[in-house]
Amino acid sequence: LRALQPLWWREAAGMSVVTAPADGSHAAGLVALFERTGSPCFCRWWHFAGDKNAWLDRCANRPQDSRAEFEGALAEGSAEARGIVAMDAEGVVVGWMKLAPAMALPKLFEQRLYKGLPSLKGERSGVWVIGCFLIDESWRRRGVAGALLDRGIVSARSAGATSIEAFPRRAQDVAAEQFWTGPFELYRSRGFAIASDLAQYPVMRLALGSNA
Repeated sequence: LRALQPLWWREAAGMSVVTAPADGSHAAGLVALFERTGSPCFCRWWHFAGDKNAWLDRCANRPQDSRAEFEGALAEGSAEARGIVAMDAEGVVVGWMKLAPAMALPKLFEQRLYKGLPSLKGERSGVWVIGCFLIDESWRRRGVAGALLDRGIVSARSAGATSIEAFPRRAQDVAAEQFWTGPFELYRSRGFAIASDLAQYPVMRLALGSNA
């Protein structure tokens, strides 16, 4: 593993995972994770200018475009590719959490559910948001998402964030893939509070306080 990269080890269901802020050195591993899980988005939905039909067309017919944009953003250190990776003991990337400054994901706040919410208006310079999770199927329900979130909280605070906002789906009896923005109970277990209670789509916020 990368000696100069700050790493955290975590026991997940009896197996060790290590988490670290994503950078260009993780590009191949992240691309492999997206391909292995059949996820042609390559974490580009929040940065795609077209509508949902155009997005579905890109995912079905031109996933290489999203892949190239994702790899480029990682190489450049762009906020669009900021996040946390989880790796197994062999260094294989098994999890990803998109965590970036809110200003890098304006499309998120333009969604019908969240547009114009009083609690989300105004200055967002210190606000970071969780855009998505992606966990290797063989590693789900083993604590990987929790390890990613724990590392993300520390990373965001160290970068000067004053709060983190999350946009989970609060529902039961749905496929795991529908919880791609993170499960409600996970956020609640880490101290996130409901900022706007929108039935199945609440907005949750964790105040980080000082940057010490």
